[in-house]
Amino acid sequence: MQRGKRYQEALKLIDRGVSYSPEEAVALVKKVANSKFDETIEVAVELGIDPKKSDQSVRATAILPAGTGKPVKVLVFAKGDKETEAKEAGADYVGAEELAKKIQEGWTDFDVAIATPDLMGVVGKLGKILRSKMPNPKTGTVTMDIARAVKEAKGGKIEIRPDKQAVVHVPIGKASFKEEDLLTNFYAFLDALVKARPAASKGQFIKGIAMSSTMSPGLKIDHQKAVANLTRKA
Repeated sequence: MQRGKRYQEALKLIDRGVSYSPEEAVALVKKVANSKFDETIEVAVELGIDPKKSDQSVRATAILPAGTGKPVKVLVFAKGDKETEAKEAGADYVGAEELAKKIQEGWTDFDVAIATPDLMGVVGKLGKILRSKMPNPKTGTVTMDIARAVKEAKGGKIEIRPDKQAVVHVPIGKASFKEEDLLTNFYAFLDALVKARPAASKGQFIKGIAMSSTMSPGLKIDHQKAVANLTRKA
């Protein structure tokens, strides 16, 4: 694949044979993220699990203290007092059967879906359409505490879920963020990931970490140092 000039210039600044500390990685990835738009800073973590085995599944969430830098559209399935609570908390769309019908007709212009438990009978039929957006008790999106769920979703809550290759991809902010804010978000995510380790996972859980911006090549992070830093920060 032919890469652009900006990508090639970024490659000259990154040593692909070096595993950087999280602090070095953040500083360098901000330096190479010099596009005209505010690039997203992303982290990819390779896990030592077998994603095909249900007892090794990883599903969790993390609250990024500095937020993601991205506006989040939140949809809530609720009725009565909980509908009012959702609207007051800042939900973008609130309803029940009428929203479900709209989604069945192909509308999915939202980022996060939240539901009260009593409406899961309505929401359950939407699984094939919503997929990763499907409300789930494990991620706190099936709850009676609607106000809290909406505020968390708006404020920087991200989902941790590995792909078929056992790799977790998450955003930790924007290139315009201060280095300390990106680091705070990085460690908040990593801490949540480590705590989500399934009991059936044996051996090394975190096998590798990489960081990149939207338009830059990835750089390796010293994953052992990063995990060790969690212990010191605890």
